[in-house]
Amino acid sequence: MKLATYRTQGQVRYGAVIGNGIVSLSGRFGAWPTLAAALDAGGISALADAASGRSPDIALDAVTILPPIPDPRKIICIGLNYRTHILETGRDTPTHPMLFARYPDSLVGHGEEMLRPLVSDKYDFEGELAIVIGRTARHVAAEDALGYVAGYSCFNDGSVRDYQRQTTQFLAGKTFWRSGAFGPWLVTPDEVGDVARLTLETRLNGAVMQRAETADLLFSVADLIAFISRITPLYPGDVIATGTTGGIGAARKPPVWMKPGDRVEVEISNIGTLANPIADEKATAAPAGS
Repeated sequence: MKLATYRTQGQVRYGAVIGNGIVSLSGRFGAWPTLAAALDAGGISALADAASGRSPDIALDAVTILPPIPDPRKIICIGLNYRTHILETGRDTPTHPMLFARYPDSLVGHGEEMLRPLVSDKYDFEGELAIVIGRTARHVAAEDALGYVAGYSCFNDGSVRDYQRQTTQFLAGKTFWRSGAFGPWLVTPDEVGDVARLTLETRLNGAVMQRAETADLLFSVADLIAFISRITPLYPGDVIATGTTGGIGAARKPPVWMKPGDRVEVEISNIGTLANPIADEKATAAPAGS
């Protein structure tokens, strides 16, 4: 099942994606106003039952697609987790997952503009596999970790490289307002299949920039959930971005940076394609909200 969060007529709703349309589900479960609330209540099977056999209520192209979970409690990102990316950076291979955080307002949904910030033109793409947690995980063993996954999605960890390199901490370059993307939907594990056998591809203006199999991950999905759950509880709707593969713009000669008018796509087999145009941030006052 594919589950999307979207905006229509000024309201944020969620539903099941069927073909080119959406079966609206949020209005059918008053106690679950958001997809995260449905996950928290263990409601995936109820959502599947409610969507089964129904025709879409609204077309995909008639709504604004938002990140599947617009307001997760945590967005935890992993650095240097593909061997090809480690090689291109010249960094030592990590012995433990390298963690950093993003903020919810740093992400946009499928089709929305990713913004190159006012202060930099060193704006890079990073196609990634995202994990969405389905139930509270604390001190989880790796062999049990996949049972805590609600689903998977595509993620673009848009990175502002000069700010990222100002210190040894990644956060400054990784959480600029509306600089990354997440979506287009959450796909449940039964449809994704073996998460270690997926193909990830990032394209910039149609040209392939990154391509890898998830088998190349240094730390697997299960490893990451187990490790992070020892540090902090993971709650339904929390997001883990599993890291990017080789081919980033900063490592190319000459470097390739995203600029206004570009289009970037992150495609993962069995999940879908997250596509976003690139625009410049406008010189306006700080936004009241995203």
